[in-house]
Amino acid sequence: MAEHEIPTEITLHKQSKSLGLAYGETKYQLSAEYLRVFSPSAEVRGHGPGQEVLQVNKEQVGINQIEPVGHYAIKIYFDDGHDSGLYSWDYLYDLANNQADLWQDYLNRLAEAGYQRQTH
Repeated sequence: MAEHEIPTEITLHKQSKSLGLAYGETKYQLSAEYLRVFSPSAEVRGHGPGQEVLQVNKEQVGINQIEPVGHYAIKIYFDDGHDSGLYSWDYLYDLANNQADLWQDYLNRLAEAGYQRQTH
């Protein structure tokens, strides 16, 4: 694994319900909702292509805590009880770098399913 894929800093922002990631000088802010709907857990991703489960009603989800898993991942404890996804360094880096495209894809899938996001 390339050294630059390991975050140099991870900051939990409970008030704004987000996770800050820094890779040297490059900083990202990932919302709890974004991290939750892209959880790498089997509950969200399914057990194979085409088995993904569209996550809805996660607009207000927050993060209770994060904890390191070995030297390769973090576990995120969401306040809706979800905590089964392990976010590897590679996966977090991918989520951070592709946030705009992944989020737009998620919004498109919600629209196709006829779901209206509740922003507040």
